[in-house]
Amino acid sequence: MTASFPALGTTASVAVTARGALGAARAAVERELDAIDRACSRFRDDSELARLNRAHGRPVEAGPLLLEAMHVALAAARTTGGVVDPTVGRTLRLAGYDATFKVVAARDGRTFRARFVPTPGWETIEIDDARCTIRVPDGVELDLGATAKALAADRAACAAAGATGCGVLVGLGGDIAVCGAPPAGGWAVGIADDHAAAPTEVHTTVAVRGGGLATSSTTVRRWRSGDSDLHHVIDPRTGRPALTPWRTISVAATSCVEANVASTAALVLGATAPAWLEQRGLPARLVSLGGAVVPVCAWPAAAAAA
Repeated sequence: MTASFPALGTTASVAVTARGALGAARAAVERELDAIDRACSRFRDDSELARLNRAHGRPVEAGPLLLEAMHVALAAARTTGGVVDPTVGRTLRLAGYDATFKVVAARDGRTFRARFVPTPGWETIEIDDARCTIRVPDGVELDLGATAKALAADRAACAAAGATGCGVLVGLGGDIAVCGAPPAGGWAVGIADDHAAAPTEVHTTVAVRGGGLATSSTTVRRWRSGDSDLHHVIDPRTGRPALTPWRTISVAATSCVEANVASTAALVLGATAPAWLEQRGLPARLVSLGGAVVPVCAWPAAAAAA
């Protein structure tokens, strides 16, 4: 039993193992996604994150969900050595990703000229948990795209499982989280360059029994700036879209957040990504720009082919 609906600029999907549980599961997921959107959206003027980005260096009081999301983002930056960094917001905005992607994709790229700025670095963020405040220096803009959607998937799956008492899968674009007892054989998840791909475009299918699965790609969220073709995965070391030999990377981990952080970092790391993932024991499937598939760690060999 499944349901799909638009949310967070992508498609949300909910699946349950118990007949009659879908309505309650969907309601729990929608509540979680609405809360994360109000706290963490870069494209809503009334979100807490937007208010923080407009604070000109002043501390801003933050609710518990934004505080959690910021701690998750900082943990991602620490564990990746800054390869996944939430302070890429300003360079993303100046590069043209300044609205929901539907708006960005419709823009006339022939007349738009992208700009890029250095990434200030995640160490510039100050969180005071005792006062429930967050401060970033004037001019620093945050983007939680590499972590907040995955956090939403994890939270939504757990909320829906708690509300229904059954196994639940939540998908948000390429981010998958599961909670509760899975169906026999696990949840069948198809992997493609685009989460909206037709069944004939799915490259492989894997069984997910717990934790999370994330697929990051440079092939979908792309836009034009004059003669240049840009994408949304920023390399904090350059402040520009990552130059990567990979078009798509899928990673399985103990949570969707861990999987998404790893898949994003691997895109940025480029040629060293397979070794980086192997060192961390993360099963992964990397697809080169030319279509060659590189399975890493315990990724099932039968599911490796493109």
